Amino acid sequence: MSKSKSNFIQSVDRALQILECFSKEENELGVTQIANMLDFYKSTTFGLLSTLENRGYLKQNPESGKYRLGIKLFELGKLVEENMDLRTSAIPYLKGLVDKYGETAHLAMKDGNEVIYIDKVEGKNAIGIINSQVGRVARMHCTGVGKAVLAFMSEEDIEKIIENIKFNRYTSNTITDKNKLKEELKKIRKKKYSVDNEEIEIGLKCVAAPIINYDDEAVGSISVSGPTSRMNDEKMNLIAEDVKKVSIEISRVLGYKSL
Repeated sequence: MSKSKSNFIQSVDRALQILECFSKEENELGVTQIANMLDFYKSTTFGLLSTLENRGYLKQNPESGKYRLGIKLFELGKLVEENMDLRTSAIPYLKGLVDKYGETAHLAMKDGNEVIYIDKVEGKNAIGIINSQVGRVARMHCTGVGKAVLAFMSEEDIEKIIENIKFNRYTSNTITDKNKLKEELKKIRKKKYSVDNEEIEIGLKCVAAPIINYDDEAVGSISVSGPTSRMNDEKMNLIAEDVKKVSIEISRVLGYKSL
């Protein structure tokens, strides 16, 4: 018998199944409903519900007799949220990308209507990238990390931000038209990654992907940047696949389940 099976406690599993019955659509459920949903005996279901209510994980509506999720789950959820530190979660993955490709990896975080670099791991062949210094703002319209975050925001938020972007031109490749940027964002959502093709600095290319949290919000992004001389199409494609995989792993650490 495997370790997981030998340590399996049926009553605990059933209690957790009950908690997972609740959703936005089904936020209040009765004993019979839950018993039918899980194919449990009604007496077993009632005993588990009473125990969960006693511990604060469920609360009974005195008028309908039905149950809803309790304050204890909210308290525990806040503890989880407070310990979901983006930087701590991402650093090991950034180092892995740097070890594999020898280029510079970045971590950026959404801050209001901006994206800010919060960490940077340089590779052995790293070049000095002034625009990506920790603490600097990443331009939404012409950086990989900026476009990766913007593309995965709600349509309403995208419109608000685009209306306030100052479309400064940094190179001949910089996007300076809101409609062109919108088309670019559509492509990014489809590919699941963004590219900075010498848009902020001549001689520099970058591949980035979004980090999405438990609430389906794009809270940041990661990227790998390097000089155009080394970032050919083949290498960019390889990096893109790995950056996407890493962004998914970090997103899952932060509680995202829809990937």
